[in-house]
Amino acid sequence: MVNYEVTVSTGKLVGAATFNDVFIKLVGTDGESERVKRTLPPTSGTLISCPVSIGKLVLIELDKQCLPLFPEDTWFPTKVVVKSPEGATYNFPIYRWITDSEVHLFREGTALRVFEDDNYFGRLCRQKELDQREKDYCWDVYAEGIPHCMKATDPLSLPCEVRFSFTKKTEFFYTAATGLAELQLKGLADCKENWTNIDDINRVFCCKRTDISDYVQEHWKEDALFGYQYLNGINPMLIRRCSALPDNFPVTDDMVFRHGQGSLRNEMENGNIFLCDYKLLDGVKANTVNGKKQYLMAPLILLHTTPDDKLMPIAIQLKQTPADDNPIFFPTDSEYDWLIAKIFVRSADFSAHQLNVHLMRTHLLAEVFAVALLRNVPMVHPLYKLLIPHTRYTLQINYLARNLLISDTGVFTEFAASGGEGMMTILERSLSSVTYSSLCIPEDIAERGVEALPNFYYRDDGLKLWDIIQRFVQGVLSFYYKNDAEVQKDSELQKWISDIFEHGFLSQTSTGIPQSLTTVVEMVKFVTMVIFTCSGQHSAVNTGQYDYGGWMPNTPISLQLPPPTTKGKTGEATMLETFPSVNTTAQGMASMWLLSKQSSDFRTISVRRFPAS
Repeated sequence: MVNYEVTVSTGKLVGAATFNDVFIKLVGTDGESERVKRTLPPTSGTLISCPVSIGKLVLIELDKQCLPLFPEDTWFPTKVVVKSPEGATYNFPIYRWITDSEVHLFREGTALRVFEDDNYFGRLCRQKELDQREKDYCWDVYAEGIPHCMKATDPLSLPCEVRFSFTKKTEFFYTAATGLAELQLKGLADCKENWTNIDDINRVFCCKRTDISDYVQEHWKEDALFGYQYLNGINPMLIRRCSALPDNFPVTDDMVFRHGQGSLRNEMENGNIFLCDYKLLDGVKANTVNGKKQYLMAPLILLHTTPDDKLMPIAIQLKQTPADDNPIFFPTDSEYDWLIAKIFVRSADFSAHQLNVHLMRTHLLAEVFAVALLRNVPMVHPLYKLLIPHTRYTLQINYLARNLLISDTGVFTEFAASGGEGMMTILERSLSSVTYSSLCIPEDIAERGVEALPNFYYRDDGLKLWDIIQRFVQGVLSFYYKNDAEVQKDSELQKWISDIFEHGFLSQTSTGIPQSLTTVVEMVKFVTMVIFTCSGQHSAVNTGQYDYGGWMPNTPISLQLPPPTTKGKTGEATMLETFPSVNTTAQGMASMWLLSKQSSDFRTISVRRFPAS
């Protein structure tokens, strides 16, 4: 007789342990063991005896059966470690919730691509896993013209492995409930009145504060903070170098440089003029909130870097088409003419950021990457091992976003200027505007011409993070893929990228997204983009939402009056009437607080920087 020492580990999660009996069976290249019962939690290894060696271990069969008088429960095993009589150690990663009494097959953890899997039982296990995944992770169409999503009827219909942890779920819903409850107790969440005093907004703002939001409240009127947010706020994706003014933005030297103190041509040649163009919002039908028509502009903003390296706005046009009733605003205008122009820009930025930069380019794409991975790539594949940590919580948070934010009764639909019909218009345009190069920060920074823009910390930190991820991905994948031919013949890898092209980018070749991967270099770049999008990019455009949007005047989610058609008629009273109503302000603030709140089981990206080759 020969003995195999088996140790089963259970996750350190709420509800992870089981009171059911656990059975395990070993399958090797030369035979298999008996099905042996093991009661959990283990205090030491279980011995499984076989008459002779069963060869190299290929997989294990694992199941649990409820005891008499005990209900069937759930179990979250993390791994099974087996020591063979020959002295070899085999690791079987599980990391799955087992909720039934069915027999589940798990592969030995050594990464194998499909063309390397030459064992019958291994191939059988691989195919069975993918067959089940195709049933568990089905594509669905939430709306035409935007990336497809995972089919789910409620959070509990999601596979256990992709749901929130107990900690995440508890904290998320507690934050959501207490944030709005606090505002309701103050009579703000249901008040449809306008603000009558700028200081009254503190009634909402004082509920939740951060150091940055306090700074924004104090400095929100200043041009320096307005410009700074295009670099290091939550939407650093719009600004680009301006080498020639657009035809629909007729700014002249005497408008922006008084007394002949400069020229646009010279400043453009010196790389000091930048443009932010919200043409994505042009012609979008604005929402109706509290029964009142709202207003959403598609501004153009010209910015100038000063000798002391500050980025300052020098001209704002609130609509795309020049006209007498569409004046260009300047810092030399009256205080409230200039301020109201900046307020309309900040409100437009809210919509462009939330729908294009945040929802489309991180959340919806991350869901596509995740579902394509889970449907097409087995656990034993090196790509699965590399990417699965970056899909954590993606599917449930996106389900909740569709249900609570952008559904017919969602907060965004009911209260944002771009909610409702306009939202779908923006999302469709957003997907059409996505290019592969715009998702890769080195290419995006170069294409926008902002390589030398001072104080651009998103660029500086983002490029460093991209480089670290790229080196990590290169180190891992080049270990498994020695040449381009191995990439080309990996059918699971090819199905993954094909699913992304079809369901994420709706087979639009204009995006530049590859339909297949043919070289190691291409594969490394694409996987780097996926990890960067799901980690650093999402953090950059999400985490600071409340910091910069908690003080409503800096980021109004909607505006109630149209922009001025002539100068000299706007004052504080007009500004207050233009601001969103009290309840709209409260809903926006509560939503941004919820989206910005970090759960205590948050995980930082962890990659090792490979030395330069």
